[in-house]
Amino acid sequence: MFAFNGRYLLLAVLVFAVELIIAMGLPHVAWVRAYLGDVLVVVLLYAAARSVLCINDRVLLWAVFLFACLVELAQYFGMAERLGFVRGDVMYTVIGNTFSWGDIACYAVGCVLVAGVKAAHRRLR
Repeated sequence: MFAFNGRYLLLAVLVFAVELIIAMGLPHVAWVRAYLGDVLVVVLLYAAARSVLCINDRVLLWAVFLFACLVELAQYFGMAERLGFVRGDVMYTVIGNTFSWGDIACYAVGCVLVAGVKAAHRRLR
């Protein structure tokens, strides 16, 4: 079940770098941060998990989607504030503070994107 995969680690690092650029360098481009960032966050979670886990892709994608939805649900209940984080804290930013059905849709798009790329890759092999 556990197996290191350097390619997925590299992908996770690259997607994380893009997420940082979006968060810190493009805050004025609202659609990029609001939508593309949410699509990429599930790609990041998937790649990070695959860098250390050897697990069925569908199972992992569903787990990543469920995890992202649970974080979104935590936003609905103001979990960041309940845990004592304040605006500007790293964990406040990670957990988030605003529930949105649009975010859940973006997570689904990200998971479908990963599934599509994986399917295309399998066909090319």
